[in-house]
Amino acid sequence: MARSSSPLANNGSSTEQRRLLRSRRSSKRVTTWSPLRGATLPGAEHPAGVIAAATAPKRDSTLFDETLAVHAGEKMGKNDPVDTDSIATPIVSGTTHWFESSDDLITFKEGRRHSFEYGRYGNPTVKVLEDKISALERAESTLVTSSGMNAIVATLLALVQPGAGHVVTTTECYSEARAFICDKLSKMGIKVTFVELNDMNMLKAVLDQGDVTLFYTDCPTNPHLKCIDIKLVAELCHRKGTLVCIDSTLASPINQKPLTLGADIVVHSATKYIAGHHDVIAGCISGSQALISRIRVWHHDLGGAISPDAAYMIIRGLKTMALRVETQNRTSLRMARLLENHPKIERVYYPGLLSSPWHDIAKSQMTGFGGVISFEVASDLHGVMRFVDTLEIPFIATSLGGCESLVQQPAVMSFWGQSEEEKAKNGIKDNLVRLSFGIEKFEDLRDDIIQALEKI
Repeated sequence: MARSSSPLANNGSSTEQRRLLRSRRSSKRVTTWSPLRGATLPGAEHPAGVIAAATAPKRDSTLFDETLAVHAGEKMGKNDPVDTDSIATPIVSGTTHWFESSDDLITFKEGRRHSFEYGRYGNPTVKVLEDKISALERAESTLVTSSGMNAIVATLLALVQPGAGHVVTTTECYSEARAFICDKLSKMGIKVTFVELNDMNMLKAVLDQGDVTLFYTDCPTNPHLKCIDIKLVAELCHRKGTLVCIDSTLASPINQKPLTLGADIVVHSATKYIAGHHDVIAGCISGSQALISRIRVWHHDLGGAISPDAAYMIIRGLKTMALRVETQNRTSLRMARLLENHPKIERVYYPGLLSSPWHDIAKSQMTGFGGVISFEVASDLHGVMRFVDTLEIPFIATSLGGCESLVQQPAVMSFWGQSEEEKAKNGIKDNLVRLSFGIEKFEDLRDDIIQALEKI
């Protein structure tokens, strides 16, 4: 299957930006993203975080991720399905939309007028969210789904042909995605090959067979925070006509933009950093218009539509994502450095550490290293359970990316019930702990972790 080569472009948003905002200092600078119909952006040859608008703005200005998170996709105009001057995006709860006449309907069907027909195919509030994520990911188009897993399944089913397709993935990819690929896709006559993360020689050998449809992996991985060289993988795969899909959930669109590094598709569990408040489940898929259109067809059949209310909650959460992620990045790096030198910690996994084998790769393609760290405590299963139970601030819970810090011991949560052999294969030791930091004060979290370690 040949990869899509269309340039990164605006996704044809129906909104028109009423004014351009003046720039602010930021390390994540981009040229003005203006949601004008038909506007296009140049291709992925631009470095991550720098995209020039093909349609000249009325005055020279630049927008950063912090500004895009607040304004992209919004400021609805008079020609939009919702005519309002509300600053907050309206929640359009209607499931079906009417047309003034048969000619009006035909105009819509032929694509000469932007509108909506039925809630499973699209919704004005959801469209605002999709446009906002497209701006942040530098994507032509985005599809928002009912969950991150729905996004992964829809992508795989749409892009890999049953009976003829071949998926290459890594042993470190998301466990439920790995199970779906191994158990479900293989039953559909799809060839599946697992490679070790960053074993480029093995990947080249598999690609040389010439039949690989899609390469899929996480970056960073969970829970060991390993990073793959996205640019190199994309170059290797594209030489053989293979598509590249990156699950960038643990990075967030603030820290990493896989499409600018050469990936064809980026997926997220929007439940995590994008929504950011542990109160809504969603997923998203971003890429070229051509690829997202193919995935959207499968999405319609699967019925994984997100509700307008959930979309509104994510829009509201997105407005503070850059601020939240900046705090989480800072807290995680400081905590990783502290724990790396603590006598009761055997090993810390975090790509921001100079000692991490993934540091150079992460530094080359990320602007921050994320809000999750994992570490091995110098104790056994029950000693680590006491450490987790003694913590006062983090909740013992799965998930990540929200305002509240969360802690889990993978051996008794994510990997509970799995055999010792299976856990060993995934690098899950009894003394492994994963901490997802929220936005609490670093000093409070530090003191809490230290007092818990002292009680082991």
